[in-house]
Amino acid sequence: MLSKAMQDAISQQINAEISSAYLYLSMSAYCAASNRPGSAHWMRVQWQEELSHAMKFFDYVSDRGGRAVLKAVAQPPTEFKSLLDVFQQVLDHERAVTGMINHLYEAAVKENDYPTQILLQWFITEQVEEEKNASEIIEQLKMIGDQGAAVIMLDRHLAMRGAGK
Repeated sequence: MLSKAMQDAISQQINAEISSAYLYLSMSAYCAASNRPGSAHWMRVQWQEELSHAMKFFDYVSDRGGRAVLKAVAQPPTEFKSLLDVFQQVLDHERAVTGMINHLYEAAVKENDYPTQILLQWFITEQVEEEKNASEIIEQLKMIGDQGAAVIMLDRHLAMRGAGK
């Protein structure tokens, strides 16, 4: 059985994952309005991933005999300075999520909650990938700038996310 403290902490993480999804959907809207359809697509895929993460935690709480308690989700930002700013905020956000996952893992270790530790190992690995992906896009944007043909090519590349490429 899941402890009350761990159940509450995971419920908080569910909220964070849903908030992340909401942020990425807002970023998708910005990218679409800025004529960056590939980036908008990339953000929508990210939105779907974050919702699946929330559901993974939600189902886990239920599987362990607990009950997730859902809270309000804050409005995400809607305006960004540039595509580089968008992806820098993605990286900053993912680093914050990594910190939350690490904190959850520390709590699970403290409680000797081995099943939760195993669940969180998957998320720890996922966060390494999330930060790497955002960092690579940021570095590419820094090399090419925010205008011109290279940005269009990068945007087209981002459109392929989830297409098996």
